[in-house]
Amino acid sequence: MRTRGGWSVRIEPRASAVGLVLAVVASAMAVVLVGSGEIPVAPGDVVATLLGDGTAVQEFVVWELRLPRTLVAVLVGAGLAVGGAVFQTLTRNPLGSPDMLGISHGSIVGALLVILLFHGGSSAIAFGGLAGGLATGAAMYLFAWKRGVHGFRIVLIGIGLVAVLNAVVHYLLTRANLVEATQAVSWMTGSLDGRDWAEFWPLFAVSTVLLPLILAYGRPLRMLEMGDDAAFALGVPVQRVRVVLLVAAVLLVAAATAAAGPIVFVALSAPQLARRLTRSPGPNLGASALMGVALLLVADGIAGNAFGERELPVGVVTGILGGGYLLWLLVAERRAGRL
Repeated sequence: MRTRGGWSVRIEPRASAVGLVLAVVASAMAVVLVGSGEIPVAPGDVVATLLGDGTAVQEFVVWELRLPRTLVAVLVGAGLAVGGAVFQTLTRNPLGSPDMLGISHGSIVGALLVILLFHGGSSAIAFGGLAGGLATGAAMYLFAWKRGVHGFRIVLIGIGLVAVLNAVVHYLLTRANLVEATQAVSWMTGSLDGRDWAEFWPLFAVSTVLLPLILAYGRPLRMLEMGDDAAFALGVPVQRVRVVLLVAAVLLVAAATAAAGPIVFVALSAPQLARRLTRSPGPNLGASALMGVALLLVADGIAGNAFGERELPVGVVTGILGGGYLLWLLVAERRAGRL
């Protein structure tokens, strides 16, 4: 523990080492992804181009075609992972992620409404996804409020919202024609294909505000894991902290979903994997963010290169990997007597 003025910083060697390894893995995977494609660019040339020493073709391929997609993946992975860590901590439940509580489903409904009612383009669909996620988060908060908001009620309300929103999604798909249904299913799968600077800059602006805000609340968030009474006794304004973190996490997840579609299981698995690797109590926000980035970049690499010439949406790969992890987590929780 190092203290300076009114601030204290706790440095844990294992957590720092895990964070460093995850950062190296994510950086290396990002360079590989930027260099992969129909016009391959060697990793050394990618780095040289980013430093301003590439050819005209390399600069176009790297800066205009591939770097925006990779940067969107970085922000989406970090946003989903940090949002998932916040939700899991506030609900004190390893299954309490945005995938399970309806935020992603609300974004799907919002995007579908834009596609079916307004025939909107990619920007309008992204806005619809953002609005749907925010509306679902607001509904979850209002329904869960009873002299404050508690984690158990959030989980119960989230389960109900998922059921209702799933029914709405199926109804909307039955009302769509073939073209609209194809566009809707493509967005619902979750994909980074075609993402450019137009998707990056809004997500960057949101992330620049919300990620530091959530990290600043890391200490009170860690205390909330001990229970509301213990946190209040330690001087944490419980309801105010919970409201701020819920709003920030919903905004972050909704913005990430709007940028790339509902990429499943990153928000669920990244915080849990980070905690198991660091063996550190608390939300592990920094390690969770790096884990989310590494997971999404690796999944994108698998989706683009492991199936021949046919590129899969990254949401398919995260769904397969995350579904397997979810089954393992359920078995582990049952053996531990928590299910």
